[in-house]
Amino acid sequence: MKRTGWMFGVVLALAATACSKTDTPQRSPTPTPQQQAADKPADNTGKNTRDREDRTVTPGDQKENERDLAITQQIRKAVVADDSLSTTAHNVKIVTMDGAVTLRGPVKSDAEKQSVAAKAKSVAGVRSVDDQLEVAKDR
Repeated sequence: MKRTGWMFGVVLALAATACSKTDTPQRSPTPTPQQQAADKPADNTGKNTRDREDRTVTPGDQKENERDLAITQQIRKAVVADDSLSTTAHNVKIVTMDGAVTLRGPVKSDAEKQSVAAKAKSVAGVRSVDDQLEVAKDR
């Protein structure tokens, strides 16, 4: 009997030691950029609310007729061909509906805003341009 009790104690001690260790990796004291990003989710609530309103034009509103698609394509080509514009300006939203062009998104400066709007106005078939471009604030 004494022998069984002693073995039981050894097994119990080994089990307790094994249970005290965890297999989950510990976070490093300095979080990685991915960990920091996961801890701070993006908050576009204001813009998302604005974009849900019926009066706001989004790329989903782009007309699928040849004329409007051609206008959007010509504006996009002119914007992307201009190497003086930033990548941000190259990626603005361009939506054409019955010849009415809406420009949306961030640009780096007032000069870029004016340049993109001027390119849109210069394309044949454009009736009007609604310039909703926003100059991005430095972070």
